[in-house]
Amino acid sequence: MKKNLFAIGIGFLLIGASIFSACTKEGPMGPAGTNGTNGTNGTNGTDGTAGCITCHNPTTVDLVATQYELSKHSYGEASTSEAGNTGCGPCHESEAFKYVCANNVPVTFTKNATTGKYSNDYASIPSAAYGAISCGTCHSSIHSTYGRTDLPALTTVAPVKSTMWAGAQTLDAPADGGIGNLCVKCHQPRPFTASLTDGNVLDYNALATNPTAIFYDSTTGATTNKLVPGYRTHTHYGTAGAIYTGKCGIEFSGSVVYGNSTHTAVASCQDCHMADITGKAGGHSFFAAGNFNGCNKSGCHTGLTASDPTHWVNPRAAVKTLLDNLAAKLKENGVEILNRNPDATTNLWAGKTTNNYDGYLNIYDPVNNPSGPANNPGGTFRNPSPSSSWTAAQKALNASFPKIRLTNAQMGAIINFQLCMRDYSLGIHNNKYTTALLTNTIAILP
Repeated sequence: MKKNLFAIGIGFLLIGASIFSACTKEGPMGPAGTNGTNGTNGTNGTDGTAGCITCHNPTTVDLVATQYELSKHSYGEASTSEAGNTGCGPCHESEAFKYVCANNVPVTFTKNATTGKYSNDYASIPSAAYGAISCGTCHSSIHSTYGRTDLPALTTVAPVKSTMWAGAQTLDAPADGGIGNLCVKCHQPRPFTASLTDGNVLDYNALATNPTAIFYDSTTGATTNKLVPGYRTHTHYGTAGAIYTGKCGIEFSGSVVYGNSTHTAVASCQDCHMADITGKAGGHSFFAAGNFNGCNKSGCHTGLTASDPTHWVNPRAAVKTLLDNLAAKLKENGVEILNRNPDATTNLWAGKTTNNYDGYLNIYDPVNNPSGPANNPGGTFRNPSPSSSWTAAQKALNASFPKIRLTNAQMGAIINFQLCMRDYSLGIHNNKYTTALLTNTIAILP
C-alpha cells in the first residue's frame, strides 16, 4: 500500500511540473501601444559659477575686499583682544554688534535692588562676544539670495540712542536714508559712571548748570565726589558720531549758540569716507584724509582741496586754537590737568594741538597696561588709587605729587576737550557745534 501511495505522489508531482512548465512559456509579442504624452520640461537652474560672478568679480566684491585691507576695521586687533568681552563687544566684535542690533539692546542703566548699584544694559551675551568685523557685520543680507540685491541692505540705519547719556540723547545722521547711523552706532563716546556712589551714568546736565560745585576733591575727602579720576578717565575714542550729530557735549551757557553745520543734515558719513578712492583713502578703506572726491562730487563744494582757506585751512586752525586755549585753562594749582604725549605711535591725535595732548589725564600711573596705553610714569598728579602691585619706590613717588581736585566746570571741560579733539577732524564734521562747545567751555573756566 505504501508503495502505491508513493507512486501516486510521484505521478502528481510530474503532472504539476508539466503544467507549470506549460504556463511559463512566453507567447508571441503583441503590437506596440501608442506613445504617451511628453511631460513638461523642468525650469533650467542657474549655473553656480555664473551666479557668483555677478558680485565676485574684479570690479565689485573683489575690489571692495582689496580696499577693505586698508581699513582699521580689517587689520585692527580689537576683535581678538576683546573676544569674550560682552561690554566692549557691541563695537569691537562682529557677532556682538549684530546681536545688539537684532535685539534692540537698550543703552539704559538698571539698578540692582539688592546692591543698590547700577549696571550698563548695553552689552552682548557671551555666546555672541566674538568675531572680526567683516562684510556681514554691516551688510545684513549677504548671500540671502546670492544676487546683487543682497548688498544694499545694512544691519541698521536707525537713529542711535547715546550710550554715554544712557539713552537720554539720540544721535541721528538723517542724510541718504540714515545710512550714516550704521557708523554712528559704534563711533560714539562711552559713559562716565559714578564709581564712588551708585555706579549710574553721570548727571551731565548738573555739570553744566552748577559749574562751580566740587566734582572730586581728594585733598579734603569731600562727600560730593562722583568718581575717582585716573590717567584713563576719558570718553573712549569714537567721538566723531557725537560731534557730527551735535550731541553729547556738556553744553555750558555762553555767548555762542549751539547749532549744527550743514554737514549734519545733508551729508552722510559715506559721502566723504567712502568716496571714490585715491591712494588709501576712500572706498571701503573708510579713510577720508586727503581725499576730497566726496566733498566735490556731492554737489556741496567745487574744487575743494586741503589748501582751501575758507572751508578747510582757517576753520581747522581756529578749532586747534580753541583746543589749545581750553587746555591752557585746564590747570589745578598751576599744574596741567591734561596729559601731553608727542609720540605719534601711541597718540592718535599728535599734532591736533600744539602741545600734543592725547585726551588722557596728567595722573601718575607706572603700571603697564597691555590693552591700551602702556602707562603714564610721567604723570604729575597723585594717583588717588595706587595699585597694590606698585613697588615701594613707585608708591613713594606717587605720594610726593599734588592731589587732584576738580570742579564740575573742569570735569565738563575735560569731557568737551576729549569729544572735540578725538573727533579728529578739527571741526570739519560739525564746525558750529564744535566752536560753540569749546568757546563756551573756555569762558566758564576761571
